[in-house]
Amino acid sequence: MKSSKRRNGFLVACIAPAVILFFVFMILPTLNVFRMSLYEKGAYSQTETFVGMKNFQVLINDSNFIRSMQNMILLIVTVTIVTFALALIFAAILTREKIKGQNFFRIVFYIPNILSIVVIAGIFSAIYKPENGMLNSIIGLFRDMTNPILWKGESLVMVSLIMAMVWQAIGYYMVMYMASMSSVPESLYESSNLDGAGRLTQFFQITIPLIWTNIRTTLTFFIISTINMAFLFVKAMTSGGPNGASEVTLSYMYSQKDAGLYGYSMAIGVVIFLFSFALSAMVNKVTDREPLEF
Repeated sequence: MKSSKRRNGFLVACIAPAVILFFVFMILPTLNVFRMSLYEKGAYSQTETFVGMKNFQVLINDSNFIRSMQNMILLIVTVTIVTFALALIFAAILTREKIKGQNFFRIVFYIPNILSIVVIAGIFSAIYKPENGMLNSIIGLFRDMTNPILWKGESLVMVSLIMAMVWQAIGYYMVMYMASMSSVPESLYESSNLDGAGRLTQFFQITIPLIWTNIRTTLTFFIISTINMAFLFVKAMTSGGPNGASEVTLSYMYSQKDAGLYGYSMAIGVVIFLFSFALSAMVNKVTDREPLEF
């Protein structure tokens, strides 16, 4: 009996610091965000005025907020689809095809993931320079560049962000899928070969179903992390410009806080929180299927 109590006490002592830290630095701030969204308060003022749902009513009619939400959704959908499609394709090629220097390609693809977002933003900002950037210099070999392409201009800034975000993320997921694909028995592919199945059929009928659990887990985490990643890229590369064309919801929230609208920025934070939670639940529901075993 005494040993059981000692064991339980030891477990509580081990878990308690983590629980306390999680409560203090995660739960309490989250609850405070919900509370402050119902108040009108300046960022540097101690005066609080309860306004109920007024901040959310203003949000619905705020065209800048709606545009930032559209930009964020565009980045989530596009970056996720492109990243996962390319990661799966490259992983399949490097796993199943006899290519020399596979480890070299793994390292090359993985390098962007270990770089800081600020470093990647600086690299792509240099690439996108209209006068002497690498991208315009290459295009200039094939066409007249008297009027250089403005890759960070209003019409192309989202495309530029998507390319940078995909380049940063693709290597990590490619390596993860290579690890999953390498565990698929070769006998399954040999049997399908005898049945006349081609590489494409094998990829969709054998490889994808057998690594689906891994795809589903990484997909959920990636979609949610893209919300934060989009903010970091926007902050480092464009600061939401030009004319708000690349503004995402998190960067818009910070701009409202800097403008002194603290309660309003907390309302935006609540919307982002609920959106992330709903998106995660939806992705889990849509991707739910019986796992295949081999």
